Parts: sequence; structure tokens; C-alpha cells
Amino acid sequence: MMKLAAAAFPIEWHSRWNDYVGKLRVWVRTATEQGAELLVFPQLAALELTSLAGKENAKDPERAIEAMTARLKDVDDLHASLAREFKATISAATGPVRPRDGDPVDRARLFTPDGSVGRQDRLTIDPNEALPLTAGEMARVFETPLGRIGILIGSDLTRPEIARAMVDSGASLLLAPGIADIPRSVARLRIAARARAAETGVPVIAAMTIGSADWLPAARQGYGAAGIYVPPAPGLPDDGVFAMGKVDSAGWTYGEIDLALPGLEAGPRPLWNGGVETVPLGVASPSAGQAEKNLS
Repeated sequence: MMKLAAAAFPIEWHSRWNDYVGKLRVWVRTATEQGAELLVFPQLAALELTSLAGKENAKDPERAIEAMTARLKDVDDLHASLAREFKATISAATGPVRPRDGDPVDRARLFTPDGSVGRQDRLTIDPNEALPLTAGEMARVFETPLGRIGILIGSDLTRPEIARAMVDSGASLLLAPGIADIPRSVARLRIAARARAAETGVPVIAAMTIGSADWLPAARQGYGAAGIYVPPAPGLPDDGVFAMGKVDSAGWTYGEIDLALPGLEAGPRPLWNGGVETVPLGVASPSAGQAEKNLS
């Protein structure tokens, strides 16, 4: 059995670095005291760190990216330290960063208790993004003490081919950090999470950014609930919803799952290789009608 924790995590203003350190430490300690081994934080929630650069910098998309990039090493060192201390695997909140000599990306980082770290950039970018981001180039599957893990950031969750490729490469868990500002967007991510679990046969752990931050145009409003989704199968919920938090209620949603259950069939599955034929509709032929009459 493995205990999972998905966060409904509020973006908050921080006047000092130690305020952020204290907040994150409380969240990690709370989850691990409940026995959680894998903690998933949501999409773009790391942007709250831009408050440390002042409101004017946080409000400007380009300057917010630079402020986030400048803090990245400190943030990653903090997560690595917490993963070691609390003996947990932590998927940190994603945030916009500018790689050296590169364009800005929305990046997730995965930290394990042994000090290992993995990085996944979002692969799909909406042309109407508030931040000037570029798409990542590679889907990754990370070897961890809990098994192989893939991360689907935001709209990546709505692309079945990405999830399929990760599971075909051995992923037994899919993490889905997300953010949505209206109920329609929440429903889109929730439906996608259930679909990916049903298609791939592995659990999807979805974390959501919540709350209001009028000083942060790139993540002004977060809405929704964290959830854990599984394929509908014997021994698992018929609707595929293993656990669901309360909408707009900050905190962890937990689920204890046995990955050895028959319904959780991770790994490659045969693909349908047939073609698609476009056929115009026509009037039913008289011979077909006569055949039906003769059978009656």
C-alpha cells in the first residue's frame, strides 16, 4: 500500500523568505504525519515567491519570471531538505523559470528522500497564456523509490498521447499539477484526469492551486479541488474517483492505494493499428429492406 497526498494549495503573499519556508514546512509535515509518502503540489503555485521581489515585479510577467528564476536554487534546496528530513517524495509546485540561455518554461521538479531530483517542463502551451512561456521538448519518466512516475502539467493532462507514452515507458503513477480559474476549466481537468486513469490503468494524482492573488496577473485566481483518480475496475471505485477534496478548501486530499490491484495495469498495451475510412451516408437500398421483410 502507498499513501498519496494531493494539495489544494493557496497562493499567498510573503514579506520574508522565512515565511515561505515556514508555510512549506507545515504543509509537508502535516502530510507526512498522516503517513503520506508522495506529496503533489499544484501548477504555478511557486509564483507566490515573486511577492518577495515586490508587487511591481510580481505584476509584470517578464519580471516575475526573472524573480522566480532567481529564487529557484533556494526553493529547490528547501524541497530537497524537506524530502530528506520527512522521508517523502515531493513534487514541488511548478513555476515559470528561464533556463540558462533558453526561453521561459513552466517547470515541475520531483525530489526524493535520497537526494535525487527530476525536472519536467510543460509540453503544451496555450497561445493566450498570461506568461510568455515556451513548450518543453521531452516527456520524462522518473525512477523513484515508489516506482516510475510521470508528471502532466496543466493542459498536458488533456493530451492522451503524452500520458500513454509515459505509461508505455513504465510509469505506474501520473502526477497532475493544475490550475483553473472558472468551473468550466476545473471540469476539463477533472474529466481529463479520469480519462487518463481509465485509458492507462494507473492512478492520476491531481493537485490544484486555489485562492485569489490580485497582485499576480499570471495566477490571479485559482479554483477547484484536489483529487485522486483511478481506472474503474474491481476493487476500485466504479466512477474512478478514489478521493476528492472540497472545492476551494485548502489542504491535503489523501488516498491509500495498492498498486498491485489487478485493475491498476500499468505498462504498454497494444495499439489499434487499423485505418479510418470516410464513408458518405446514402439512402438504404431496396434490397436491404426486402431482406428484412423476408426475415420477418
